Amino acid sequence: MTEELFEQLEFVENPLFETVIDDLLQQQYSIVDDFFSSEEVEILRTSLLAKYHADRFKKSAIGNRTNEEIDKTIRGDFILWMDEKNANEAELLFFKKINELVNYLNKTCFLGILQKEFHYAVYPTGTFYKRHLDTFQNDDRRKLSIVCYLNEDNWPCENGGELTIYTEKEDLDILPLPGRVVIFESQVLEHEVKVVKASERMSITGWLKTR
Repeated sequence: MTEELFEQLEFVENPLFETVIDDLLQQQYSIVDDFFSSEEVEILRTSLLAKYHADRFKKSAIGNRTNEEIDKTIRGDFILWMDEKNANEAELLFFKKINELVNYLNKTCFLGILQKEFHYAVYPTGTFYKRHLDTFQNDDRRKLSIVCYLNEDNWPCENGGELTIYTEKEDLDILPLPGRVVIFESQVLEHEVKVVKASERMSITGWLKTR
């Protein structure tokens, strides 16, 4: 039996990932509730808060890592880059599911995702991120943007912090509910984070990248 045939026999369709693919094909974004279970969200939130309270986060910047500039009038979050090679138990849980998604996308859609980058993000009260695209003039490798929300269960509309995605048909406001994951085309859809009006908005944000 050839390796290629073995892989075909081994492949099992994943309904959740198929939904993501269908959404991306039809509307260039996908909103998946309970992508991570409440138990997984709690584990990831605990990891984020431990690092945040240890003052390991830094003020976010605009531009890529070779051309960074801090501008509080554009974005106000604090971030900490995640390192899969040195991941703790919670982060390994996160990367396991993300890697399953990447492998599935590459096998079924031939996207050629070769790299990924993710960071924790905390938006204190009063902060935001103005409308933008997740791509750079000198770097267009980002293919898909992924946001995973780690907020507490009681995140009402009054807290703000919505992710607004701008499509040709509508401006879509998405509440940052725990366990919810939003995936969208990095080079196509402009988006912003509305002002956080109460509490601290917590997430893991990142990108799947081609060569």
